Amino acid sequence: MTLIEKLRCLLTFGQGVALPLPEISSDTTPLELFEQWFSDANKSGILLPEAMSVSSVDSTGQPSSRMVLLKSFDEGGFVFYTNYGSRKNIEMNENNKVALLFHWNVLQRQIRIEGTVEKTSHQQSADYFHSRDRGSQIGAWASKQSQKLNQENELKERFKKYENKFGDEEIPLPDFWGGVRVIPHSIEFWQGRASRLHDRVCFEKTNNNWLQFKRHP
Repeated sequence: MTLIEKLRCLLTFGQGVALPLPEISSDTTPLELFEQWFSDANKSGILLPEAMSVSSVDSTGQPSSRMVLLKSFDEGGFVFYTNYGSRKNIEMNENNKVALLFHWNVLQRQIRIEGTVEKTSHQQSADYFHSRDRGSQIGAWASKQSQKLNQENELKERFKKYENKFGDEEIPLPDFWGGVRVIPHSIEFWQGRASRLHDRVCFEKTNNNWLQFKRHP
């Protein structure tokens, strides 16, 4: 983190406690508010503000969570990329209901999102895949995400195998890798305040319309 980024963090530390949450108009959409908060997180100097927790549930009801990076968002939902053979994707195939969580401690803010998942189009996955550096593209081919390693050097050997296989050619999108879009039906914006009088601004989608309300902290 650069000196400027450290100063930004210092200046914004505890902002939610010191400053009240600005008034949110009744016609504000959750996407508009998310864009504003995400922009604030980027400007604050927080490392990887796009990091979010993804929670899924398997067929037995066992939940699991992991951190991933948000790659894009719009009215259609929130997109991240993964190996389709990973534990999280297997669980999402069994139960398409998931939860996302952004936590920006410096700003005393968090955003909770609940919704369902769908795969992005092949073209969207391919466009993002080819925007990655070559090492990450080879890594996607080499990794059997979530599966047990049979030996210590297995991953390195697989990486070398695909590095040699593709040489200087364009690396194709693996059919087992791509994007996941979380389509939200509930979004909560949490702003920390003194004396635990936190703000919780909530949006729930009903009949394609967003209803805005507040909850007790």
